[in-house]
Amino acid sequence: MVQKEIFRLHAEVCKALSHPLRIEVIDILQEGELCFSDILGVTGGLKSNLSQHLSVMVKQGILRMRKEGTCNYYRLSSVKVAKACDLMREVLTENLKKHRMILEKM
Repeated sequence: MVQKEIFRLHAEVCKALSHPLRIEVIDILQEGELCFSDILGVTGGLKSNLSQHLSVMVKQGILRMRKEGTCNYYRLSSVKVAKACDLMREVLTENLKKHRMILEKM
């Protein structure tokens, strides 16, 4: 029963990573903590949209947020978050190479 709950929680974290903007934010924050307005400047888009995505990632423990003055600063909760995304990108790259090889043989 405990294992099922772990799987459910794991799926929730994965779901929180399942948007291109969220993955982009993780990539950006690998360099270090940034203010909301700086993240918005890099990613573009709407404030409300970015705010919702950041909120989901904070709720799932992917990001940490601290308030200083008028700015909310965000950082990765762990370097392991970035490592996990890097590993998934490696899997994607390998799959793309395999598909390319198949297409070239056709």
